[in-house]
Amino acid sequence: MELSASTKVADLLTKYPFLKELLINFDPHFSALNNPVIMRTLGRIATMSKVSFMTGVSLEELFPFIAAEVKKKTGETLLVKLDAVAEQADESAQRLDALKGIIKDLHKGGDKQLLTERFNELIKDVAPWEIANMEQQLMAEGMPQEEIKRLCDVHVEVFKKSLDKKVVPGLPSGHPVHTFMLENRAAEDIMKEIEAACGIADNMKQLSALFERLSALDVHYVRKENQLFPILEAKGISGPSKVMWSLHDDIRAMLKDVKAKIRSGSVKEVDINALLHMINDMIYKEEHIFFPMALESLAEEDWGRVRDGEDEVGYAWVKPESNWQPSSYAMSGERMAENTGRLNLDTGLLTIEQINLILTNLPVDISFVNEQDEVVYYSQTPERIFPRSPGIIGRKVQNCHPPKSVDTVEKILEAFKAGTRDVADFWIQMKGRFLHIRYFAVRDKEGKYKGTLEVSQDVTEIRDLQGQKRLLDWN
Repeated sequence: MELSASTKVADLLTKYPFLKELLINFDPHFSALNNPVIMRTLGRIATMSKVSFMTGVSLEELFPFIAAEVKKKTGETLLVKLDAVAEQADESAQRLDALKGIIKDLHKGGDKQLLTERFNELIKDVAPWEIANMEQQLMAEGMPQEEIKRLCDVHVEVFKKSLDKKVVPGLPSGHPVHTFMLENRAAEDIMKEIEAACGIADNMKQLSALFERLSALDVHYVRKENQLFPILEAKGISGPSKVMWSLHDDIRAMLKDVKAKIRSGSVKEVDINALLHMINDMIYKEEHIFFPMALESLAEEDWGRVRDGEDEVGYAWVKPESNWQPSSYAMSGERMAENTGRLNLDTGLLTIEQINLILTNLPVDISFVNEQDEVVYYSQTPERIFPRSPGIIGRKVQNCHPPKSVDTVEKILEAFKAGTRDVADFWIQMKGRFLHIRYFAVRDKEGKYKGTLEVSQDVTEIRDLQGQKRLLDWN
């Protein structure tokens, strides 16, 4: 058998199945080989060149190891073509540069038809992860996030014809991506009802009800932001997530605007069509670029972490069809042994259980960010004001806020660290409630900055209090 950069992983493992465990032991990045979802779908077409790129293990290091193990186990001598490795890597780099060139030319107003022809020739061997990687590289080279977002719609239109030829991988019921796709089908059904209702005069009541149902789409986006984005960021993939979160916010703002216009009777069909177009484009980007890229990038255990915590965020219109878990992963609650020891605090002794109960029963929501700007705790109160899920633990706090709010977050953290400020507070009105949000610099006895405490409270009833109350009135 010939071993080269273009050798398919599936072909190699079919002929030499013993290589699977050896590769996993050789480098932990190869644990994806244990992922049946990956092997049933992308594993069939993935080349050794792509595996090298995704794992960071060079083919110059990998091929001699494989050849030696095959020789030891079977006595066969593999024909190793290392001279093709550099050529394959160079072709991949050139293809990526060409993709980036197309996007930059679009940005400059280049002829879309000519650029489409260039792309159609190039796309033959391009995988979804390469498009996401291209976006990340453009941002790393200094192209503003807002420009990437603006270009996103344009390049998806250019790419759509070719991307339609790529098969969206099938997934087991209960897998996070399977659930996301079920929600997309439900959203499409509601949008079809909206389109039908638009053709009926004086139908504002029905439209209002349909858009209230469509508003559950926000849960779909919140789950992506809190569960899937953090796992991708941990793998060094942050660019596509940032662009997508910004697009989420655009859809949220437009949905809010359309609902307000429906209530006032001033909505126009062009407003509704623009919103539906944005939502449909997001579905397309998820299923043809973002989800395939995530499936190629995350191992089975990573998807277990995405799944762990999804129930806390909730679902839009549907629920997972089964309680899927990867074979190598157990839910965090089952992994963690109960700690019954007591902690000696400054003013008393409390068990872990008591501390947890106190924090989760406070009449406020709290989150704590350490001195490295990482979210290390949030209180799971019965009715949180703002959504949180286990996926944010260990995540940079800057990535837990919409892109438009990051500058404010950075300003607060800089002032706290410099010691020029100790408190920052805000108040907003949302869904008829008055919310008070405060940030406190946490310092040790020597005044050294140790982190930031966020406290959020619904103070609607508190603001209405008058006079005084000294007696219990439980009658």
